[in-house]
Formats: sequence, structure tokens, C-alpha cells
Amino acid sequence: LFLPSFQDLFGVSMVVPLMNLHIKSLGASPTVAGIIGSLYGIMQLFSSTFVGCWSDIVGRRYSLLTCILLSALGYFILGMSTTVYLFAISRVPVGIFKHTLSISKALLSDLVSERDRPLVMGRFNAASSVGFILGPVVGGYLTELKDGFYQTSFICASIFLLNAGLVWMLPWSEENTGNGKHKLGKKRTDSITAKPNCDLQLKSVTNGTVVIDSPFQSPWVQIVTVLKRIKEIACSDLWDIFLVRLLMSVTILLYHSNFSLALEERFGVKPLFSGYLMSYSSSLGVLAGCLLGPITRLYQHNTYRLLLHSSTFTCTLILLYASALSIWMVILSSTFLAFSTTIGRTCIIDLELTIGGNEASGTLLGVGQSVTSVGRIIAPLLSGIAQEFSPCGPPSLAVGLALLAILIMNVNKQKYCSSGNVKLKNR
Repeated sequence: LFLPSFQDLFGVSMVVPLMNLHIKSLGASPTVAGIIGSLYGIMQLFSSTFVGCWSDIVGRRYSLLTCILLSALGYFILGMSTTVYLFAISRVPVGIFKHTLSISKALLSDLVSERDRPLVMGRFNAASSVGFILGPVVGGYLTELKDGFYQTSFICASIFLLNAGLVWMLPWSEENTGNGKHKLGKKRTDSITAKPNCDLQLKSVTNGTVVIDSPFQSPWVQIVTVLKRIKEIACSDLWDIFLVRLLMSVTILLYHSNFSLALEERFGVKPLFSGYLMSYSSSLGVLAGCLLGPITRLYQHNTYRLLLHSSTFTCTLILLYASALSIWMVILSSTFLAFSTTIGRTCIIDLELTIGGNEASGTLLGVGQSVTSVGRIIAPLLSGIAQEFSPCGPPSLAVGLALLAILIMNVNKQKYCSSGNVKLKNR
């Protein structure tokens, strides 16, 4: 699963940085390009919850293969887009079904114990990040060739088809999920054994009973089940977890929103230096993902405490960046911020799954992605308003939002600790 995740973001990051240039070459105005980009974001916002919940119902294998193949179709159409109309059509299947990483995370959550989940998720994110670092370099090289964008899009589609083949070849079996010991808070780490014509179905864990649904059941039954599960999540007491995720997402987005412009205005550095600094931070984020295992052991697998400390550290570092008097303070804050944000991002996902329950991991991850998408919509507006006052306005606002998230976590501390869900017992 690490290899498809690497290839996924490698392929996407080859194409995405070149899309604005391509749609401009097709004759689209900046407004039309912005509308198409916004529609893609809106589709992602609403589809992530539904696709995640759908993966809980029909099984990870069926949903993951569907998402990969339809994403490949989208990038294949993009490779043939000689008009703005075709370009817009190509974004529809990708906007609705490009949730391959979320479903892969839900599958990993099904397969590993709660103790090992932060470590595995950290390595998964690290593998994805490496692809995101290397992809733009390869895409930039390919676009220099004749019809480079079209070739890059076809290569991206081919990578998704390769991922579909890899996922199909995985040794799927019901044995790893269809046992009574696989309850909330207890996961088996048995190896997946080969079994033809068998799908890894999500179980409905209620009082130790496992119910396996068919991916070929009536579409109306699937839709009704999806809506019921989404209603259950909406009526649950997870609002504080998702609110913390929203606040911290907006915090990070505000920090990055005017990074290059602010450094140029405050310290007179060129955008090239800002690009190097962001690449440096991304590389450190990969390293942070690999170090999550020792860090979680240091915290005795107390996800809540690790999330609280990483969020506090993030808030302090952004405050340091906002008040920096020299470029060296910016470099220092960026160095440690890469670690704190990577750890926090993994911990909030782990906390969602721990508190919300493993039987709906796809739904929970989908809702989490929707919450992050809301943050991506809100952050540019808040950044623009804050930037009217000062180049340091966005990071200063980010500090306030991070403090609010920390306050919410402290207020709900007793609920997490008393439930026994956060601090995992040694087994």
C-alpha cells in the first residue's frame, strides 16, 4: 500500500502544477480557470464523506479499485483535452472519486492494531510526501518536450492503472476482518492470506457481531445505508475532534497562504529562496513521518497528549515566525514546524478513528477530508482580510485559531482520558 500511495501523489503532482498553464493555453480566462478549480474543490468537499462511507459498506477492495480506475479515466481525458470543455469534463471523475489515499488509510486502519496505527500512518504519509516532492520535478522536465502536458497526463493515467493492478494483486481475504476478536479498540495484525474471488469487506461491529455487505447489492440500499451512517456521525459527540481539525487546518493554510510574498516584503528575499525553503520543509516532513514510531512510544501511545503538545508547539512556532526579526528565525521556525504539523496531522486522524470507532473508519476519514476542504475554502478569504492589515496578519490570525483549538482540547481532556480510548493499554 505504501508503493501505490507514493505513485499516486507522484503522478498527480506531475500534472497539477501544469494545469493552470495548460488551461490558459486553451484560451480560458483566469475567471473560467478559477471557476473550474472551485468546482473541483466543491466536488471533493461533498464526495469525500459519501465515498468514504460507501467504502465502509461495499468493502475497501471494490471501492478502492473503482476510485483508482475512474481517476485514471479523468487523467486520460485530461490528456486528450484540446478544449476548455474537455478540460472541465476531465475534472469531474477526479473531483468525485479521487479519494484513493483516504480509502487506503481506512484499509490500513483495518489491518493494524491501534498501537501501531500512528507509526503506520506516519510511514504512509511519508511515502506519499516523497512522491509529491519528486513529481513536480519530473513533470517540469516532461513539459519541456513537444506536447509535454499531454504526455504527462497520459503517464499519470498509466500510473493509476498500474496502481489498480497492484491493488488487485494484493492477497485479499475475509479472514483478517471476519473474526469476533476484531472489535473496537482491538485489531488483529494477522497476515493477509490469498483467497480467490474473495473481497475484503468492511464489517459492522456491534456487540462482536460481524456483518459483511455485498458490493453488488441494490444501489438504493447502498445510498440509504450511506445516509444513515452519515447521520450517525453527524449526531455523534465527535464535533470537538472535527472542530479541532478544522481550526488546525486553517491555521496551517494561513501560515502558507502568503509565505513567499511575506518573506519578500519583510526580508527582501526572492521567491526562489522561498521555494527552496518550502522544499526543505517538505523533506523534513517526510523524516517526521518516519520518526512517529519512537515519538509515540515516548508518549506511551497517548495520542491525545501528543496531539495537544504538537498543536501547542505549532502555535508557538507560528508566533515565532510572525514576530521574526531575521530570516534565520524563519528558517528555525520552518524546520521544527515541519515536524509538529506532520505529527499533528497524523494524530488527529488517529484520534478520530480511536474515538469514533473502527467500524466506520472510511466514513470518519471522509468526513475529516470534508472538514479539511472547508478549511481550504475559508482560509483564502481569512488570509486576504488579514493581509489588508499587515504581511504578518495571516500568521497572527493563525496563532489565535491554534490557541482556540488548544483550548477546546483542554476543555474536553477529561472525556478523552476517562473513556480510556486515548491512552491505549499495553498488550
